[in-house]
Amino acid sequence: MNRLALENFPLLMYILAAKTLILCLAFAGVKMYRSKKIEEKLKREREEKLKKEAEKKDE
Repeated sequence: MNRLALENFPLLMYILAAKTLILCLAFAGVKMYRSKKIEEKLKREREEKLKKEAEKKDE
């Protein structure tokens, strides 16, 4: 095996670990963003439904 490749092995493992961590954080961020958007949409729909029910009761 190439000696130079073995000397750089720890550095390559650190780079791989850093890349993996960055990807995990990115996917977690996207998941949080999407869940927040969905939660806001459900909240708006719930408020509209309550508003319509209140209007029906007033009539």
